[in-house]
Amino acid sequence: MKAITIEKYGKHVPLNMTEQPMPEIGEQDVLVEIHAASLNPIDFKIKEGKVKLLLNYKFPLILGNDFSGVVVKVGERVSAFKPGDEVYGRPRKTRIGTLAEFIAVHEDDIALKPRNLSFEEAASIPLVGLTTYQAFSDILDLQRGQKILIHAGAGGVGTFAIQMAKLMGAYVATTASEKGYDLVKSLGADLIVNYREENFEDKLADYDAVYDTLGGAALEKSFRVLKPGGQIVSISGMPNARFGKEEKLGWMKTAILSLVSRKLTALEKKTRTKYHFLFMKPSGAQLNILKEWIEEGRIKPIVDKVYSLQEAGQAFQYLESGRAKGKVIVKIK
Repeated sequence: MKAITIEKYGKHVPLNMTEQPMPEIGEQDVLVEIHAASLNPIDFKIKEGKVKLLLNYKFPLILGNDFSGVVVKVGERVSAFKPGDEVYGRPRKTRIGTLAEFIAVHEDDIALKPRNLSFEEAASIPLVGLTTYQAFSDILDLQRGQKILIHAGAGGVGTFAIQMAKLMGAYVATTASEKGYDLVKSLGADLIVNYREENFEDKLADYDAVYDTLGGAALEKSFRVLKPGGQIVSISGMPNARFGKEEKLGWMKTAILSLVSRKLTALEKKTRTKYHFLFMKPSGAQLNILKEWIEEGRIKPIVDKVYSLQEAGQAFQYLESGRAKGKVIVKIK
């Protein structure tokens, strides 16, 4: 099968179109012919080796973290799916590789594709959808009437997160440029901060939650907008010791994370808030919840550009440019 692979980590390492062996399936796996995959910031972080402390991959490594496609074969203990089913999903972290013609994935990590979406639209959902669901529902326990700041509202994560926060009854502030203003407004954002002209930390105060997709200075400034007892969930910041303990990474890695995240820990104490780093977990059950919302028309996918598998390099460049409004998709079949 054709696949997009890298031979080593690095920012300027080329993406190669290669022939790889067909995946073998275990007794609880399904073999899926991939129709489309989406790109996410985690893809270039993996490519550059920025998460190798947490994830250790072998080369050649097939990139890609979520997909939609059609089941072609099932393992002998699979009961929930059959050949011909249209599915979407996010494989577990040890089994990534969606920029390929086929993937073997555990049946617990997929769900039937929303009926009202194309394969390209469906591929845009799993990673951002599950990440946001776990952030808002499992960690923040976001409640009706609470105030949340969502960074980069016009981006791939932000466009989904605004819709889900409004679905949960929250008041939503977001950061966006003039080019993204109309999009985030149409998705339900209540207050929009033009990050090119205004400092969000000067405009916002007494927020219950922040959903951080940027990391760095934006994350550090986000502590200023929270009320005491408020919480930040970040998918781009530094993992901390709490994350190390929750993920059972062992005392050595947890100690390293404690050291490198000490500035964030100091900000937590100073502002009497709580910081969480989120590394989402695959969940077919949660994808089914998202499927219902999408089929009811309560959340819609926002797709910016669609590339072919041969154009994967261009797709990566476009995503890294920061100009994407919504998701970047690679069409495979």
